Amino acid sequence: MDNIYIKRCFQLAKRGAGNTHPNPIVGCVIVYNGKIIGEGFHRKCGTAHAEVNAINSVKDKSLLSKSTLYVSLEPCAHQGRTPACSDLIIRKKIPNVVIACLDIYEKVSGKGIKMMQKAGINVKIGILQKEAIELNRRFFTFYTKKRPYIILKWARTTDNFIDIIRTQDTPIQPNWITDEYARILVHKWRSEEPAIMIGTNTAEKDNPKLNVRYGSGTNPIRIVLDRILRLPENLNLFNGSQKTIIFTEKQKENKKICEYVKIKFDNKLMINIFEYLYKRNIQSIIIEGGAKLLNSLIKDNLWDEARVFVGEKMFYDGIKSPVMKVKHYKIETLSNSKLYYFRNII
Repeated sequence: MDNIYIKRCFQLAKRGAGNTHPNPIVGCVIVYNGKIIGEGFHRKCGTAHAEVNAINSVKDKSLLSKSTLYVSLEPCAHQGRTPACSDLIIRKKIPNVVIACLDIYEKVSGKGIKMMQKAGINVKIGILQKEAIELNRRFFTFYTKKRPYIILKWARTTDNFIDIIRTQDTPIQPNWITDEYARILVHKWRSEEPAIMIGTNTAEKDNPKLNVRYGSGTNPIRIVLDRILRLPENLNLFNGSQKTIIFTEKQKENKKICEYVKIKFDNKLMINIFEYLYKRNIQSIIIEGGAKLLNSLIKDNLWDEARVFVGEKMFYDGIKSPVMKVKHYKIETLSNSKLYYFRNII
C-alpha cells in the first residue's frame, strides 16, 4: 500500500509545477486506518509546504497521533520562509512517516529524518525513490550540477529544416511549422520554467514575446544573447511586460526591468551564463533558440531534455534542424505534428 499513497503524493506534487521554484514540488497524504484523511501539496515558494497543508486539511486532528504521513520528499528541518515541517510532524505526534526520497539540499538532507527518528517516529524511506527523483529532476540537477536544468525546444519540417533562408525582404515574424495546439502546449511549458532563452538571430527575425499567452501561469524571465547590442529596442523583448536579462560584451545601464549583464563571448560563454543563472537561483530554463544556439548546446553536451516538434510542412530549403546524438524515448501525436522527447543521460 505504501506505493499507492506515494503515487498519490506524486500526483499532488505536480499541481504545484511552475509555481514553487526554486523549491521542489512536493505532495503529501495522511492515512488513518487505510483511508486518506488529509492531502496537501506545496503551492508556491514562500507559502506553506505540502506537509503543513496536508495536516491542516485533516478535520479530526485527534487522528493524527494514530496516522501515517506519506510525502514525496524528505520534510525540511530548518526555518526558512516557513517553519520546519519535521518539527510540525513531531509536535502533532504523528507516529509513522514514509518518504519517497532524501532532500539533496544541504540544510535539509538527512536532517529532517534524524529529527523525527530522535523524537521516536518510525521513518521509512526510499519508496519509489527513482520516480521521486525524476519528479524533481530540475531541483536535483540544480544542486548536483550547480546549473539550471536545461530544456531544448524547437520545431522542424518534414524535410528537416528549422527555418527558411531569410533575406532583407523577409517579414520579421515566425515561420510557423506547427499549429495552435502545439503553441498552447509550448506556452504551458513556459509557465513551468522560471526562465526562457533565445539567441540574437531569433530575437531579430521572429520578434517573439516569450510570454504565456495561451493559457494561465507566470511569465518566465526572458534571457537574450546580444553580443554587440544590435537588437533594436522596439522589439517585443523590450516591452517591459516581464523581467528580461540581456547578455552582452558591451556596457549598458539597466532600464526598468531590463537587465544588461556584461560577459565575454568566448568558448565558455554558455557555461558562464548558466553559472550566473545558478547564482541567481534560476533552477531551470527552456531554450527556444535558433540552430546556432541549439547546436552549440548539443555539441557541448549542455542540455538535459529536448522536445522536438516535427510538422507536416516542407520548406525544401533553409536552415537545417539540429541533429540529436541520442534516440528519442517517447513520441506523441499532437494535431498535425509529432512530438519527440529526448533525454540526456550522462
